[in-house]
Amino acid sequence: MTPIIRARGLTKRFGDFTAVDHLDLEVLPGQVFAFLGANGSGKSTTIRMLIGLLRPTAGEVEVDGINVIQRPRKVRDHIGYMGQKVSLYAGLSLRENVEFYAGLYDLSAAELEERWGALRERFSLGDAEREKIEDLPGGIRQRAGLALSTIHQPRVLFLDEPTAGVDVHNRGLFWDLIAEEAAAGVTVFVTTHFLEEVDYCDWASFIHAGRLIANAAPETLRRQFSDGYRVALRVPAATRAAARERLASVGSVTDTADGLLLTVPALGADVLGAVAALGAESVHIDPPQMTDIFRRLLTDSEAAA
Repeated sequence: MTPIIRARGLTKRFGDFTAVDHLDLEVLPGQVFAFLGANGSGKSTTIRMLIGLLRPTAGEVEVDGINVIQRPRKVRDHIGYMGQKVSLYAGLSLRENVEFYAGLYDLSAAELEERWGALRERFSLGDAEREKIEDLPGGIRQRAGLALSTIHQPRVLFLDEPTAGVDVHNRGLFWDLIAEEAAAGVTVFVTTHFLEEVDYCDWASFIHAGRLIANAAPETLRRQFSDGYRVALRVPAATRAAARERLASVGSVTDTADGLLLTVPALGADVLGAVAALGAESVHIDPPQMTDIFRRLLTDSEAAA
């Protein structure tokens, strides 16, 4: 499958400081792609180059078949963008913001009514349409920002910290909407500082000091940069020895006060089958946390520098 976003040797220097250093990146159509890194890692600089707002010092970047460096204005017709601060204008109602954005994308009155009517219902924004932006709760502002970033039906969405400042309930709703976009064939390139949200994504890239330090599916990162899944089983003392012997074929087993602890790199069918066959009184699975994986990535990267 041909990537819809492709960067080769992407580099940005500000004087003697290199913010992004020979970055290679590929994103496939329809993926939800997480791009992660600490503050100052080069994350925002990379996004600005990908969407044509910042010219690279060196390298190549292509989005939806368009050379972004040569045709930065053209690529903006193919993408939607929602920054950390939702780009909605205070003093205007949500409806007035909608009409402003429709004008930017040269939508006809009929196109505006058709598209906004569908978005208004899908994003549950009908009651907020006449409200001033500054009077809307944060969760509704975020949903409105996402809706407006899709009003021109882009093929690629760039979302920079889209759930920052949003409560847990609205974060879940927001990710449901992102999943719907991806299911409809839209590619979503997203940054987040809530590392647990990586599990909503198909792929994750971590950037540190301007360089990629990891680039894989979340489950692959768990296998490579963690001690694995921990499966705690409550097993009667009378059957514990036999259970330990069965589980030893799929992972590392240790005794606990009321049963066994199984550690495995991944939860494959062999592991789940072995656990199910035991008939344990209780089973608790503790997956590797993405925050711990990120810490290990940083430690390994700094040790190799």
